[in-house]
Amino acid sequence: MKWSEQTWQTIAEYYQSILSMPFIKELSEGSLPQEKFRFYMAQDSLYLEHFGRTLSLIAAKIPDLQDVLAYMRFAENAIVVENALHESYFKDFGLTDKGVLQPACHHYIHFLRSTAALESVEIAIAAVLPCFWIYREVGNYIYQNHTTVNNPYGQWIATYSGEEFSAAVDQAISICDIIAEKTTEETRKKMTEAFITASRMEYHFWEAAYELKTWK
Repeated sequence: MKWSEQTWQTIAEYYQSILSMPFIKELSEGSLPQEKFRFYMAQDSLYLEHFGRTLSLIAAKIPDLQDVLAYMRFAENAIVVENALHESYFKDFGLTDKGVLQPACHHYIHFLRSTAALESVEIAIAAVLPCFWIYREVGNYIYQNHTTVNNPYGQWIATYSGEEFSAAVDQAISICDIIAEKTTEETRKKMTEAFITASRMEYHFWEAAYELKTWK
């Protein structure tokens, strides 16, 4: 069994918890209060800026040149393409200011950046993988179960269930599997630990948006 297959099994409970969240249910129905979606979009926009920088840092450290190009493209997509979508939503939902990093987002991006900077590249690519993989699976789930009539979040749903995004996710998974196969058992264990930690943070990112969690 590949590293990715084994590791996904370890976060099955977290993934199911995400699918059961009110945020996901109400987003699918189109009934999610706009205040919560605005909070989510502002934090996600801030997150993607830092995520793109993290991917660029990984690109500088990864050995294979083709993988370097892949992570450079991932970084560009995070910063340019995704932010363009957010800018559209900012206008649609009357959001003019991203604000500041709130606790869940702050914790998540600093975990990723410190891992990319201080840990081996194997652990770094495992840490950023849940952002790709969980988002795709959640996007596909929402797409298959969402209300198609008058759903104000239809554009977001279409983006994260699209073929282009899915292909990028498959590539990120494949790179992780190839690198995991070549490294030591101890490093693979640390890769899995990083993947689990980031998956937990994915849950808390969604939760924070629904509960509007800010600094006290």
